[in-house]
Amino acid sequence: MKKDAFLPYTISVEHLGKTYKSADGQALVALKDLSFEIQDGEFICLVGPSGCGKSTLLKILGGLLKRTSGAARIGERSLDGPGPDIGFVFQAPTLLPWRTILENVLLPTEIRRLPVEQFRAKALELLAMVGLAGFENRYSSELSGGMQQRAAIVRALVQDPPVLLMDEPFGALDALTREQMNLEVLKIWSRTKKTVVFVTHSIAEAVFLADRVFVMTPRPGKIDEIINIELPRPRDLSLINTDKFGVYASRIRQLLQAKGDLS
Repeated sequence: MKKDAFLPYTISVEHLGKTYKSADGQALVALKDLSFEIQDGEFICLVGPSGCGKSTLLKILGGLLKRTSGAARIGERSLDGPGPDIGFVFQAPTLLPWRTILENVLLPTEIRRLPVEQFRAKALELLAMVGLAGFENRYSSELSGGMQQRAAIVRALVQDPPVLLMDEPFGALDALTREQMNLEVLKIWSRTKKTVVFVTHSIAEAVFLADRVFVMTPRPGKIDEIINIELPRPRDLSLINTDKFGVYASRIRQLLQAKGDLS
């Protein structure tokens, strides 16, 4: 999706760094000098070697982890903690087994002590949008892995945040279900106009989903290259077999191979 230069930047990162201290007191640099901007409504994918700091970066953007240096903002807000302007989808659905699907979806509103009933209609609408109408009163044990992850996405969307962060949410699914979930997340994105930052180890998934792919280096994680994915939207799975799709995938693969790691 091509962006106009005048559109506002939802996320701005300047010279961001993250250093951990090991048990013996040594410094472990996870992220170093990252700078980038993400425009309102963009779909960004982060790819890179295992341990390069993709998930660390996402947690910093979500306000779940403190940065060591630099700046990170959403709009005018400094990302020093979580806020209602960001929804987070983790690698596992993390649904509470003793709560129904609807109760799980409404949990963030309870935690923030918001009037839950005001969000019930929105929750039901979102569940219907992702194909879970009729499953509102079921429990997670009664749903497949893909259905559970759909419920987790709805939970992240129920407060209507402008930004959605997704940390390799489909990595544990089988290949067929993963493809269907990719179509599902694109449908959600096209309808809700969210800004999405999506971490994945799959090159094909990144090319299929993204407006731009940020390719990261091995630790300490930096942005090696930003690749604009100029493929038509809406997208379907037939796109994966096109020559242009292959060119983008090959470029990302070459970058990862050049750094000695192929994710």
